[in-house]
Amino acid sequence: MFKTKYKASGRILMIPTGDIQPNPDQPRRDFSYEKLLELAQSIGENGLLQPLTIRFEQDKPILVAGERRLRAAKIAGIRALPCIEVEGEGPRSALLALIENLQREDMNCFEEAEGIRRLITVYGLTQEEAANRLGCSQPTVANRLRLLRLEPAERRAVLDAGLTERHARALLRLEDPDIRSAALKRMAEERMNAAQSDRLVEEILRRGTGEREEEGKKVKRPLPLVRDIRLFLNTVNNAVDTMRRSGIEASAEKTETEEFIEYVVRIPKGEGNVASRAAGSLALGEAARRTTARRAVPAAGAGKGSPALALARKENCTA
Repeated sequence: MFKTKYKASGRILMIPTGDIQPNPDQPRRDFSYEKLLELAQSIGENGLLQPLTIRFEQDKPILVAGERRLRAAKIAGIRALPCIEVEGEGPRSALLALIENLQREDMNCFEEAEGIRRLITVYGLTQEEAANRLGCSQPTVANRLRLLRLEPAERRAVLDAGLTERHARALLRLEDPDIRSAALKRMAEERMNAAQSDRLVEEILRRGTGEREEEGKKVKRPLPLVRDIRLFLNTVNNAVDTMRRSGIEASAEKTETEEFIEYVVRIPKGEGNVASRAAGSLALGEAARRTTARRAVPAAGAGKGSPALALARKENCTA
């Protein structure tokens, strides 16, 4: 067997660093190179204090847990590393690998959420089963999975701004992507803590109509969030697009100067109304023609001096 050529000490195997294959189920995606350099310096000075965890697949050592340590050891030039083997084959071993990473690695909330989703979608666990394996509650698992509703760009922005899982959960309450993006930008720019972010979202939701109560009266006020005028421009464009999709030939022209932006929106009058007016005019015209004809044509057998013809002439003169 391939693993017998490694020097073993109890349960510990000394394996050449270059032989250890990366973990295909690694949920962690972000590895700070600066932090890896710090860890590499520590490993170079003190050695690897905690062995890696591996499993064997087709006689090849596959990393289970310890990717940061493995990467740092390669930077430090360590030729062989102590490893602990995890027994198991196939999906069960891969499942153990993923669970151990979720339990032990210092991952961000989105990486943990991706790992939990993999447990459920790939390995068929329910949320409750995943929670039991990870030693947490089912609501915790559900809350982590909700984080994946944020777009990848939004997740990246949350991490780059140093925001937390609680910030991300607050953003999820805002359904409109433009408003959510503006809220995220404000959280980052003003370096809001979690409580401040919660209050911001509450304010947006409560005052979404742009009104506030003052002595029993509704008073218009600016929205506390919308500082980017592009949100309003997008609203105009979306409205015009909606009309076009509905068959209305609407158009919008935008003119921009140093002082202002001017929008001219042209909406044709409804064809239904025009048709109704046209039909009404035709009906009135036809009725008028019938009345005129009825007045102008004498009754059968009437002569020049007949009362019917005289009456018709009189009506035409006075009409």
